[in-house]
Amino acid sequence: MVRNSSWITPSWLILLLDLGCSIVAINLAFLLRLNFDVDALLDFPLTTIVVITGTVNVLLSLALRTYRGIVRFTGLTDIGRIAALNLMCGGLYLVIDYLIHPAADKPLFPVSVILINFFINSSLLLAYRLIVKWTFKYYNNFKAVNKTRAVIYYTGHSSLILRKAISDDPNSELRITAFLADTYNHAGKSLEGLPIYVFRKNEMYKLIKNAKASLLLIPDEHLPAAQLNELVEACMSLNIRVQKIIPVSQWTEGNHNNNSIELKDIHIEDLLERSVINIKNRQLSQEIKGKSILVTGAAGSIGSEIVRQLLNYEPSVIVLCDKAESPLHELELEIAEKGASVPVIPFIGNVCDRVRMQQLFEIYAPQLVYHAAAYKHVPMMEKNPSIAVMNNVLGTKVVAELAVEYGAEKFVMVSTDKAVNPTNVMGASKRIAEIFSQSFNNFLNEEYQKLGPVYNTPPTRFITTRFGNVLGSNGSVIPRFKQQLEKGGPLTVTHPDITRYFMTIPEACQLVLEAGSMGKGGEIFVFDMGKPMKIAELARKMIRMTGKEPGRDIQIVFTGLRPGEKLYEELLNNAENTLPTYHEKIMIAKVRSADFSEVNEQVNMLIESARKHYLTPTVAKMKQLVPEFISKNSTYEELDKGTMII
Repeated sequence: MVRNSSWITPSWLILLLDLGCSIVAINLAFLLRLNFDVDALLDFPLTTIVVITGTVNVLLSLALRTYRGIVRFTGLTDIGRIAALNLMCGGLYLVIDYLIHPAADKPLFPVSVILINFFINSSLLLAYRLIVKWTFKYYNNFKAVNKTRAVIYYTGHSSLILRKAISDDPNSELRITAFLADTYNHAGKSLEGLPIYVFRKNEMYKLIKNAKASLLLIPDEHLPAAQLNELVEACMSLNIRVQKIIPVSQWTEGNHNNNSIELKDIHIEDLLERSVINIKNRQLSQEIKGKSILVTGAAGSIGSEIVRQLLNYEPSVIVLCDKAESPLHELELEIAEKGASVPVIPFIGNVCDRVRMQQLFEIYAPQLVYHAAAYKHVPMMEKNPSIAVMNNVLGTKVVAELAVEYGAEKFVMVSTDKAVNPTNVMGASKRIAEIFSQSFNNFLNEEYQKLGPVYNTPPTRFITTRFGNVLGSNGSVIPRFKQQLEKGGPLTVTHPDITRYFMTIPEACQLVLEAGSMGKGGEIFVFDMGKPMKIAELARKMIRMTGKEPGRDIQIVFTGLRPGEKLYEELLNNAENTLPTYHEKIMIAKVRSADFSEVNEQVNMLIESARKHYLTPTVAKMKQLVPEFISKNSTYEELDKGTMII
């Protein structure tokens, strides 16, 4: 590795320069005291005074290490040491006068000379240091003519640390020219010699004109999404790029291994994130700690994040069940690299394979089951309804029945907003899984109330969570748009008015864990998804974030709604359809209850049809189980009209 070398003044040279300054200072102090009367000056033993001055300054310099600092990085610490050096020198001169030469006719160092010497010597020692520092600064500025001119968004101390880190880095490709603040209190002021502009339209134009900025740096990792959105929108309109840096805390914790500042582009996920929902439920850690846990679909976007969050609660073991070998292997390696103390067991298996799942329950006897295994792509499942039933319905049935058989405490199922008034096979399959789990829970409770004394422990409690689209999950719209952007476009959107709710993967998984903790059994928890967003607007924003113009540089093509696709997703937190919980962001869905014996019989018939891969009969049986399942933009619409022959 090649290191950039730069001239560092030797310490011995700094010591000699300091010594020279002290000798010049003491002579100037005497001359000033005597009004530049040279004859009067000769009455003093100058040789003795110079020797004493030089000796005292050298000894104290060695003790205080004032000569060890790098001159061009002189700071407050160096100023403090120089002030301490001269104060101690003055004290020693007084000691020499009144203790060592008490019988002398006149003192070697008059008090007035000591005071004058303090200011002159301090000024000389600081002056040459600051001259060197400023020389390097302007030399670097001269070299930085071709560097990217950047502005720092002022958020406090972190902004000043960032500015210093960039200015002191000789390899940096940035030149800081100004600060940008969000309040008028800073208007017209300067900070460390740089002007401060206010984040307002007219001020932003000044920023372009005067600071000639092409980059805005944001040192605050936790800037609210609304504020970040506003910044990015304003900067994009002025062709200013926006980047974040790693948190300052990571520099001080030693997690930043590079010598240069690490900049990160603003991603669309940063702009869509909402305020973090803080759930402080002590019961969550109490329920998870020390227990055996099974996560199905563990290699998927949701399953893997559930695993990451579970590690924080110190369970006894986590079994990672998935049929995808490579993603499961990658997750195992990721956890191993983190050095987690919790044992993690990768278990390759299909949730539809009862024998394999039974083996898992026999060996590991999971006390908590988080069921995230499912097929989720709407168009794909619309073309393969029998596979949707086999994986989403049969898989849930197998794991649920084994959870009861082996005495699991809770079974938490991950569902979707597409299960609400489903218009496609995928949503209907998840709704059937919900109905089965909920009716199974009610049946077990009824049996327990009848035969409670026979059992030592209460039955397994079944809990469901519903949420919408998650940002960055496998196969979702944002990764697809990114791939299309890398290819130069176009970006494909199914309909100009199609709208979706978004949430982050960590938020979704936090809901799953919280539901498992607060659920008593039989609930379907739904989450406040915030405001919906048009997918077409999302595409336009992503194009603009790359510095290009939608419709001119990259086109947006509307391809038409896909089979089973809705224009608008159902609102999960409608007050008419939900009940409140202890947290304003979490509700319980009102859904019809069903008799388990009837549901179980119908589900078995549905699965039997799916095993034979009968497509239309399978969908017809799904509609019997879920009467509100009305197909949209699908060949199965004829079933709703009663015109299709089964």
